[in-house]
Amino acid sequence: MGVFDHPEFDHHESIHYFEDPGAGLKAIIAIHSTALGPAAGGCRRWNYVSDDLALTDVLRLSRGMTYKNAVAGLPFGGGKAVILAAEGAPKSRALFDAFGRAVDSLQGRYITAEDVGIGVDDMRVVRGRTPFVSGLVQTGASAGGDPSPWTALGVFHGIEAAVAARLGVDSLEGITVAVQGVGHVGVHLCRRLHAAGARLVVADVDRKSLQSLCEQLPAEIVAPRDILFSDVDVLAPCALGNVLNSETIPRIRAKVVAGAANNQLASDNDGRRLTDRGILYAPDYVINAGGVISVAHEYLGNSTEARVRSEVCRIPERLRRIFADAESGARPTNVVADELARRIVEQGGAAGHVNQPTAKRRIA
Repeated sequence: MGVFDHPEFDHHESIHYFEDPGAGLKAIIAIHSTALGPAAGGCRRWNYVSDDLALTDVLRLSRGMTYKNAVAGLPFGGGKAVILAAEGAPKSRALFDAFGRAVDSLQGRYITAEDVGIGVDDMRVVRGRTPFVSGLVQTGASAGGDPSPWTALGVFHGIEAAVAARLGVDSLEGITVAVQGVGHVGVHLCRRLHAAGARLVVADVDRKSLQSLCEQLPAEIVAPRDILFSDVDVLAPCALGNVLNSETIPRIRAKVVAGAANNQLASDNDGRRLTDRGILYAPDYVINAGGVISVAHEYLGNSTEARVRSEVCRIPERLRRIFADAESGARPTNVVADELARRIVEQGGAAGHVNQPTAKRRIA
């Protein structure tokens, strides 16, 4: 199958393949749109079963970043990178040094940051080769650093909005939430949910992460294969995508699905399946935008944590509008959100709102 015939190809502006055998790098960078500005989106390191699955992932994720940045009101387009990791292969400085050179070769059309499988220390190595990177540790009151806590904050407030809309309650006290994945974002989300009085049901393939969480908070542990079907009020997918599909949706017992994972729906039709079952779905790229808001403010500079917090706390407002529009038109929330995002991108592109990429920091 050619790239142009790929089912996830959606008029992407460009797709770039990079390989550096000496450094162990195999990577794909997809730029979906620069209509609103340079394509911004994190880099994911994952052991893909095939190159085609990696391409599918990067195509879907980059389009999601276009929509995420647009709905969040950020002056960036959408892009994403995936590093194809061999099973059991360790990360290395040479790997991220090579990835930094790859990003730099795009001359600012793509701005990277950390995502699944990559941390702040890795991005610091990338930063040594290119200025087109964000998500680094900051000093003082400047915005930036690990975006995970900001993603969790947005998801937490989004869950509050979704619970109010679907269950008619204004508190999470006594609400049971199943969190699938307790990694960087999931653990921060669990802490906030516990502090708000929610009961936690958790699962993760990483037993160490589960043990660490349960040493801090009371939570019921279930097997990863069962977490989606737990008898809970809210299901919060915070691991990888494609978990909501024709096989899983009929078995979901939660009334709300609101989590941090990208590409939770396996297909657009799965949004209709959730709606038909009376399950309120918080579109993933709307509710999980807290991290990219932080990364964007860091990259643009002259911002503070207070400003980032203020912007992240607008996520519930956007969700409430989407919920209301979906209900009034009897349409799935993902369809309403996609239409909103496309409208913003089209209007921005027609108005010529393209931010020329700039390197605001000199590489030492």
